[in-house]
Amino acid sequence: MAAKIVVVGSFNADLISYMARMPRPGETVPGDRFVTGAGGKGSNQAVAAARLGAEVTFIGRVGNDVFAELAYEIWDAEGVNRDFVSRDVEQATGVAPIMVDSRGENMIVVVLGANLRVQPGDIDAARDKIAAADVLIAQLEINLDMVAYALETAKKLGVTTILNPAPAAAIPADTIELADYLTPNETELETLSGGHGGDIKAAARGLLTRADQTAVVTLGSRGAQIVTGTETASVPTYAVDVVDTTGAGDAFNAGLAVALAEGLALADAVRFANATAALCVTKPGTARSTPYRGEVDELLRK
Repeated sequence: MAAKIVVVGSFNADLISYMARMPRPGETVPGDRFVTGAGGKGSNQAVAAARLGAEVTFIGRVGNDVFAELAYEIWDAEGVNRDFVSRDVEQATGVAPIMVDSRGENMIVVVLGANLRVQPGDIDAARDKIAAADVLIAQLEINLDMVAYALETAKKLGVTTILNPAPAAAIPADTIELADYLTPNETELETLSGGHGGDIKAAARGLLTRADQTAVVTLGSRGAQIVTGTETASVPTYAVDVVDTTGAGDAFNAGLAVALAEGLALADAVRFANATAALCVTKPGTARSTPYRGEVDELLRK
């Protein structure tokens, strides 16, 4: 039986410029090419989870504009249920202008638009889907009170929750408490903890509010660090040729959610998530660069 994942989050139209190097302030540099694609952390995670074989429902908002069609196109192509996506007539679909240099590093500006108008009713409408889910994932590209509402709804229904605190922002402790798994990268961990001073394990442990809560800190090419109240474990990632790091964190979270939903032990789930993220960075783009299940399984076998 397929893993059942509900993602509450954002869709943004990615407007991607590729160039040899990033411009300095006030400088104009020539670009090599321009691509428009489907992005947003929530949508990326939904698409990635669907490509990994999960049954995925997405909850969010788009605008009444052409960029919303990009969302519908990729969700329909990948089999993501969009029955609980509202079309907002007052705000535009979110957009994300992205610059990617020749090393694969990126800079992103996000204008969230309709993402910030998710309402309790949007989540309540999907209550039956949430109740039937194995895992609910939320991020921080929608209004933060709705992040908490979605996590609280899932917890009341006995559903495992993942909070990906991205992009970096300070969030209340009572919202963090609603997450069974907290998945910051190093920058996000620093924002949440007020500075980790190089001690990632201590900073992550300081965020935990329950004995049964787990932090999984993503460390890029160094893999990921699992931190609980009493134990830590480092899980290395896979050596690959990096083309574009955009979307790697979203791929990781999708992989983690699917693996946990399928009943893998935590270390094995993180290893699966690392493989998903590693394959993502070998291709340009965000959602469309996320791997399919067969690719991940093949990398794990190697």
